[in-house]
Amino acid sequence: MADYYETLGVARDAGAEEIKKAFRKLARESHPDANPDDPSAEARFRDVAEAYEVLSDPERRQRYDRGDRVEIGDLFSNLGAFDDLLRSVFGDGSLFGGARRQTRQRGRDVLVPVDVDLEGAAFGTDSTVEFHAAVGCEICSGRGAAPGSFPETCANCGGSGAVRVARRTMFGSMMSVASCDQCGGTGEIIADPCTECHGRGAIESDRTANVEIPPGVSNGTRLRISGQGEAGDRGSPSGDLYVEIRVRPDERFERDGIDLHHVLRVGLAQAALGFDTMVPLLESGDADLKIPPGTQPGTMFRLSGKGVPRLGRRGRGDLLVHVDVAVPTELDEEQESALRAYAELTGEEVTKAKRKRKR
Repeated sequence: MADYYETLGVARDAGAEEIKKAFRKLARESHPDANPDDPSAEARFRDVAEAYEVLSDPERRQRYDRGDRVEIGDLFSNLGAFDDLLRSVFGDGSLFGGARRQTRQRGRDVLVPVDVDLEGAAFGTDSTVEFHAAVGCEICSGRGAAPGSFPETCANCGGSGAVRVARRTMFGSMMSVASCDQCGGTGEIIADPCTECHGRGAIESDRTANVEIPPGVSNGTRLRISGQGEAGDRGSPSGDLYVEIRVRPDERFERDGIDLHHVLRVGLAQAALGFDTMVPLLESGDADLKIPPGTQPGTMFRLSGKGVPRLGRRGRGDLLVHVDVAVPTELDEEQESALRAYAELTGEEVTKAKRKRKR
């Protein structure tokens, strides 16, 4: 006699719920429909079903534990008995967890890009997007049936959307649940379809949607607007609208997360002697910045809280100002003379001045 406890992988003192849970798992794994290319699947499925049939019945389990012979011959020869066994564990749905009636096809999600400038991405803005997608049919109010008529209950499945199918195998009849091929699993038949949407309940159309872009979004951020995508078939839920943010470049700043970088070009004399200047801000206006004497190329000044707001949180990043000392490429005589005098005072070696030809 087979060891039913070992077959189900449970201890001999396992409770009813533990045994049921083990059978649910093993039945799904070993069912022939889940293993179409494995000829041994039917035998494994029979074994776990047989083990559960015995251990789930207190009287049979008691006789089995005493070592008495337990009759189970009707389980696979009687289609009704086998069906009752599966329904006691899986209910009226599919062995694999499917509902009796299939949910009608949900509308597709729609992805639409929207271009915003850096300021709009940082501080938030409103935008209107245009796209082409299905909308609910106004003629039939999304039901799919012509005005004055209504969907009828499918006679093949009785409105359940599913039918039980018995398969003959070498071990007897096996029962599985399949979607009704007459109604496509919806449980309804449209005998008189709407002439506008041809029974679908939705038609293709150009659409617009207003989008509120929150502060702090970055390039590639996707905003989800629930239920604003394509309309579903025959009154099923609509999909979602996803808006992908594309931030236009800004010649003043380079963004790094919530921080902004700005390059400030200064002259040799300005870097050496220092000066007061203004740097642009992302919001309107400028900020005062003092460049101290002797500022070196690559020096960075941090303006706290002048960067990009945090998405969905308080606070802002910083504005980082990088000093770039501009070296002149062309000098007039007076400028060259002044620089050569400076080089002579500091002892710097420079190229000799070119002699000008006499005319």
